[in-house]
Amino acid sequence: MVNEAALRRNCATLATVRARTGCKILLALKAFAMWRTFPLLRQYLDGICASGPFEARLGHEEFGGEVHVFAPAYSHHDIEELVAIADHLVFNSCAQWQRHRTRVQGGPRQIACGLRVNPEHSEAPVPQYSPCGPGSRLGIVRAQLDLAALAGISGLHFHALCEQNADALQRTLHAFEEKFGDLMPRMQWINFGGGHHITRADYDVDLLCRCIEQFRTRHGTQEIYLEPGEAVALNAGVLVASVLDVTYNTMPLAILDTSASAHMPDVLEMPYRPEIVGAGAPGEFTHTYRLGGLTCLAGDVIGDYSFAQPLRPGDRLVFLDMAHYSFVKTTMFNGVRHPALALEHDHGAVEIVRNFTYADFKQRLS
Repeated sequence: MVNEAALRRNCATLATVRARTGCKILLALKAFAMWRTFPLLRQYLDGICASGPFEARLGHEEFGGEVHVFAPAYSHHDIEELVAIADHLVFNSCAQWQRHRTRVQGGPRQIACGLRVNPEHSEAPVPQYSPCGPGSRLGIVRAQLDLAALAGISGLHFHALCEQNADALQRTLHAFEEKFGDLMPRMQWINFGGGHHITRADYDVDLLCRCIEQFRTRHGTQEIYLEPGEAVALNAGVLVASVLDVTYNTMPLAILDTSASAHMPDVLEMPYRPEIVGAGAPGEFTHTYRLGGLTCLAGDVIGDYSFAQPLRPGDRLVFLDMAHYSFVKTTMFNGVRHPALALEHDHGAVEIVRNFTYADFKQRLS
């Protein structure tokens, strides 16, 4: 269930950054794509950033505003779809740009084209979420940048952060300028990427604004973009689950009607331990359980939690901060039912905006 008031609070913070710095802020659909909330979000944000044609089309049809697209590579079919709806296209290699340049420049609309660069400066705390680490396929390292390929390129894009504060951006900007600062006089815009945890309580908004303003002063850049995803939906939604059974194997085990693997895969991929209302760390309260999901995957385990009272079938558990990187990444492995999507409106009424059925499962398979 996603809360409109929380989304509005987050967007108000982002709008403050826009107003103070003149930057543009895009919603990263890879993190949050509940398009029923787009009429609210578009009041505060400049558009969306997409990872391919489907997300770009969703943003074009339902959000409006600017449509920015980056993918590690594009097929010819991708480009055919994107030239009709994209405002910015960012390429991951000089070869990709050269391969698709003629089609993009001859398309039905004027598109600002950019290159994603890799400042080779890693800030992300988890290696698999570090787009600038050694061996990363994301972004062009300076040694691979063909200066002759810059013809037709109007901007640069980098992305190095993951749920981080403005001090990480400050260090990344220094690394970016060391590697690519000499190219800025040729550029009209730059995209600072995502991973900015702007709406977190301890985020240094003042430092972010100084970073943006000082960068513009140094380089005279006309447009600076940020593309947060998680910050838009941070603490704006919950996942409500029920206990189906309680068993025992060296410790108490509770099986839920949800799944880490199918419904909140970042719990396993990141990995992290989501917070549950009223629950504590193992041993903090009297009754400790290992919470497991509904699939047959042995590793479908959410984590160990303690509760003041014993869990019983039918008890409901509320997982916090589940609006982002949850239902955008879900699977239907094992044919597990998906939770409905609900929206809690500003006046308190709850609207079920989508129920998932057997037809959704069946139609994905053939």
